[in-house]
Amino acid sequence: MANFFTDTPSLKHHLHHPMMRRIVELKERGFRDKDEYDYAPVDFEDAMDSYEKTLEIIGEITGDIIDPNAEGVDHDGATLSNNRVTYAAGTSADLDAVRKAGLMGMAMPRRFGGLNFPIIPYIMAADIVSRADAGFENLWGLQDCAVTLYEFGNEEQHRRYIPRVCAGETMSMDLTEPDAGSDLQSVMLKATYDEANGCWRLNGVKRFITNGDSDIHLVLARSEEGTKDARGLSMFIYDKRDGGVDVRRIENKMGIKGSPTCELVYRNAKAELCGERRLGLIKYVMSLMNGARLGIMTQGVGICEAAYREGYKFACERMQFGKRIIQFPAVYEMVAMMRARTDASRSLLYTTARFVDIYKSLDDISRERKLTPEERLEQKKYAKLADAYTPIGKGIGTEFANQNAYDAIQIHGGSGFMKDYKCERLYRDVRITNIYEGTTQLQVVAAIRYVTTGLYLSQIREYESAEYKPESAGLKAKLVSMADTYEKLVDFVIEKKDGEYLDFMARRLVESAAHCIMGYLLLQDTEVEESFRNSTEVYIRYGESEIDKINKYITDFLPEDLKAFKSGVES
Repeated sequence: MANFFTDTPSLKHHLHHPMMRRIVELKERGFRDKDEYDYAPVDFEDAMDSYEKTLEIIGEITGDIIDPNAEGVDHDGATLSNNRVTYAAGTSADLDAVRKAGLMGMAMPRRFGGLNFPIIPYIMAADIVSRADAGFENLWGLQDCAVTLYEFGNEEQHRRYIPRVCAGETMSMDLTEPDAGSDLQSVMLKATYDEANGCWRLNGVKRFITNGDSDIHLVLARSEEGTKDARGLSMFIYDKRDGGVDVRRIENKMGIKGSPTCELVYRNAKAELCGERRLGLIKYVMSLMNGARLGIMTQGVGICEAAYREGYKFACERMQFGKRIIQFPAVYEMVAMMRARTDASRSLLYTTARFVDIYKSLDDISRERKLTPEERLEQKKYAKLADAYTPIGKGIGTEFANQNAYDAIQIHGGSGFMKDYKCERLYRDVRITNIYEGTTQLQVVAAIRYVTTGLYLSQIREYESAEYKPESAGLKAKLVSMADTYEKLVDFVIEKKDGEYLDFMARRLVESAAHCIMGYLLLQDTEVEESFRNSTEVYIRYGESEIDKINKYITDFLPEDLKAFKSGVES
């Protein structure tokens, strides 16, 4: 029997990071639940043991049920009849398995039926599931919406909705519309208050809604008459039990076919306000999107892992010219880079998740009592780091996932183009990851301010100041040189005082920062676990060469050179 947790030692490495002690301390509040819930941990060691055992269960379900079902789900997909969605048989079996295992409310408080787990083990579970079936991870992972409901809904809404999610009901976030994709401030679905019945009514169309026929929806809608910008938008809760929303169509997609992407029609649908009016996009959806982006980072890492394993396995088995193709430099270079991309992306993912864990826990504590000055500083520090690391993780990590899926097919040759092999499905499934929840280009827009304010550089220099083993001296020297080049490039671009030129070079500067950060994170992993050394050496060499190319491109490029690009567009 396969177990997708125990067969991946790097997961246990990231689970047992030293910061977990602080994360558990904040999440468990002195282990106050131990006297009320028999499954609540009594101390740190008990909590870690609980996380590990739960991940072993998830790893077993994934290996024995979700992974074997994935091919059938991809073939069958969800279907639509009488404006309602029916999942593929395999998807229903997957959901049934995780529901019976009590895994639908991992991050929710115990008083609502959840496990009260930190973000780290929850994200790790998503990593494991994504390796098997990225489409199913979309359905199961949307319990993230319950986190938003918990953060911004009132206590009465918590009591009515969150236990339903923990019991196995599904959620969706209904944001985009036919004329409002990435530009969510253009949302026009109308929310009108019904005085006679004391509720809100929603009318309009939503498009590209993942799991659009879910049980509970978080809906972004225009509540303020006459407005056209973000200040007129509020967030609402729609309960499928109340009716009023039909699924007009399921999109015919390239991949993640087990996850129905729907077009929804709201016709006077009953809804209730979540939080305060006018803060729907400005506060609540932005928080929801950050969580969703962390989820897509995770999906990318899971697919990265799957693609590497498929490529490596085939390269070890395929014979050509009298030897296995893994022995050819052109192939083993690809395989080594696939492993390095996976390890680098995973390290950045869990670093980011730890930042999120700490600031989210402190946010939750602030609802119970006033934070101390030290806690406020800690909350502010990790909130900013999470905000800075999320876009590079989502942007670079999903691009790496796409490259790994591409390389897996290349290693398979003509066989990889056939549906007989898993890599063909991975190639289709992964393509959405650098598009939805904010394209790579939008992640660059989010990240560039941390280039210009120097936050990335200060983090890189902090990593540089740490002590490393003597055998890592050569790798550290390369990273120091990479950081020096990055710093000079940032100064070079900023000194031009040209906004358009900065925007044009933003992707290159963000990538340079990411290579330095991911290189150092891998080096830190190697300090603890020697098995990371090969990936660290491969990745740092790659990062060094990429920054060299970026350096040449930027320093040879002047603002007036933008004219050639503009004229090409205009012609």
